[in-house]
Amino acid sequence: MTLLPALTAKVRAAAHPDTAGAACVCAAIPTLLADRPDATVVRHAGTVAKAHAPDTDRAELTLRLATAAGLPDVLLSPLAPAPTALQDRLVTFWPYGAPVDPDAPDAAPWEATATLLARLHRTTPLDGLPPMRGPAKAARAVARLHTVLRSEPHPAAGPVLRAWAALPAWARAEAPMPGVPALCHGDLHLGQLVRHPAPDGPWRLIDVDDLGTGVPAWDLARPAAWYACGLLPPDEWTRFLGAYQRAGGPAVPAAGDPWPALDVPARALTVQTSALALAKALAARRPLDEVEQQLVDACARMAPIPHQLAPEHTD
Repeated sequence: MTLLPALTAKVRAAAHPDTAGAACVCAAIPTLLADRPDATVVRHAGTVAKAHAPDTDRAELTLRLATAAGLPDVLLSPLAPAPTALQDRLVTFWPYGAPVDPDAPDAAPWEATATLLARLHRTTPLDGLPPMRGPAKAARAVARLHTVLRSEPHPAAGPVLRAWAALPAWARAEAPMPGVPALCHGDLHLGQLVRHPAPDGPWRLIDVDDLGTGVPAWDLARPAAWYACGLLPPDEWTRFLGAYQRAGGPAVPAAGDPWPALDVPARALTVQTSALALAKALAARRPLDEVEQQLVDACARMAPIPHQLAPEHTD
């Protein structure tokens, strides 16, 4: 049995544990929510099953699940404390939550997102929790671009790769992250929030695959990068940043200029997003769209990083 039918059978069983293996007779139809090389996600009724990437470490994922279970006011809690095996994948089970509506940008929960992040960053990480995978994901995006460029050179690659090379080693996942490690989400964007219970329960963060310890400013970097590139309106950035500061988030000062803390992570996320966009455009043999070109242009405008903003490592 291929992965998707097997995962569908798993989520049906998880949604109806009292049927003792009998056929499911409920009216709900299983829904495929995502199908990527690193994740396949299926929903049945109020239960969601996620098959994680084939190289997922069981011990690390179990610690990430324990972290989520211990922070029910921040992270969506898993339905089981440990993953289960399915073929060559690890599978976790979750309650269904209603996602952010992409067609209602004015209703984006910026304040709720910032408040949840501040709570997460103030939490002491569990012993043994691995580093958050934000820098590693950025490095993978650049590696993917290099692979595509072997057969499809493109002039936009120059600014992206130069901006990447100018980042400090820790932001390229080539050295330990500096400072006192905080508990971080690792891949924060509005697609990582749901309301639970659906449809109008409180907002919770989802997706623990990149959860871990590291530089908390990384979790603010995507909206910071969008703002710096002109893709996020100033008032929405101000709402997000202000809510984070009011909630006591440690990534930036409570008052004053936040950019000494945000500059390097925001640059890294701009490069990551640009590299992914360019790789996808080249693979599809299409020109960059307006937003993608704005990201590449932002890479081209990046000045050298001041020395005080680029620590390599702090013991």
